[in-house]
Amino acid sequence: MLPLRLTVVVSSLILLCSIFQPFCLGIRSFPTTNTAEHSPTPFRFSGAFSEAPEYRNGAGCPKQKSKTLFPSSCDPSLVHIAMTLDSGYLRGSIAAVHSVLRHSSCPENIFFHFISAEFDPTTPRTLTRLVASVFPSLNFKVYIFREDTVINLISSSIRLALENPLNYARNYLGDMLDTCVERVIYLDSDIVVVDDISKLWSVKMDAKKVIGAPEYCHANFTKYFTDEFWNDPLLSRVFKARKACYFNTGVMVMDLMKWREGNYRRKIENWMELQKKRRIYELGSLPPFLLVFAGNVEAIDHRWNQHGLGGDNLNGVCRSLHPGPVSLLHWSGKGKPWVRLDEKKACPLDSLWEPYDLYKPRNHLMVHGGGDKDQEIQNWSFSSSILVGYAHDFL
Repeated sequence: MLPLRLTVVVSSLILLCSIFQPFCLGIRSFPTTNTAEHSPTPFRFSGAFSEAPEYRNGAGCPKQKSKTLFPSSCDPSLVHIAMTLDSGYLRGSIAAVHSVLRHSSCPENIFFHFISAEFDPTTPRTLTRLVASVFPSLNFKVYIFREDTVINLISSSIRLALENPLNYARNYLGDMLDTCVERVIYLDSDIVVVDDISKLWSVKMDAKKVIGAPEYCHANFTKYFTDEFWNDPLLSRVFKARKACYFNTGVMVMDLMKWREGNYRRKIENWMELQKKRRIYELGSLPPFLLVFAGNVEAIDHRWNQHGLGGDNLNGVCRSLHPGPVSLLHWSGKGKPWVRLDEKKACPLDSLWEPYDLYKPRNHLMVHGGGDKDQEIQNWSFSSSILVGYAHDFL
């Protein structure tokens, strides 16, 4: 029988879980330098990834406040990056992280916040172990996104992939991340960074701006909303006092302090609720951001989002780079470089993504599993201390 004190604690936690509906659970993972001391655990996944090179800080990097086995996400020396992590885009996510580390002058000062779907075919715990095996020294945390938080707010889109609940996880970063995290860079999984990410992190934002992103004022802004929206004077006047420009939500610098203070998550949800009643836009998770922020965005140099390399949302045709310097390549659109490379239908610019790809199919071993299909097992070992455990992030 449990001791009385422990029983009370467990009962209290159960009561809290029933009252508060957290957006996520957290799996913490930290750098480990010696996996040989622990018995190996076979890691099962349909692909094989090589371990990334070890990237260390250069001279002049900020010193972490406390250099311990368990670095805190509250350390002021850290650069915070948030990304989604799922089995469908895993190869892209791994390449994106690799590119950030390779070009960073202070890779040990980067903390990744990965958002994983609660019901992903590959469990969040498994994804955590995979990331830790590929990047043994990476500071990161995996958050389990509760899909029921947003599933009833999602409307059908022109492309099924745009309806994925995980696309809306960025709306909840202010709630999921620790309150001490005051700024975060949000990155899509289909990008590679070819410059020092600290340059994007250090972008100065106006005191009244909540997010920063490259703007594209030449784009036809009206096409993102339906005729019903533009023909309703009460709805369309939301842009009347603003010089609204298109921006891509796949690369954003977010001031989470202002985000929380202004309750911007709720403002986005309000538009999503209206969309369920009246069809006012077509393109998934982007239009609510435009409705709330377009015209009030800190304009960041276009070099930080060379977007559209995946082609349009229907055909994914090859595209060329926009004029000007490049710090970040973004395969937004239907075509993804890892898919086109595997199908031997690569576009010319996909060769710029390939050097960051750590997927190595020749490395994995085939064994017969208990099911109808062969299972591929990667010959990796893991530290038993990699997964510290679950912790509720109550809001």
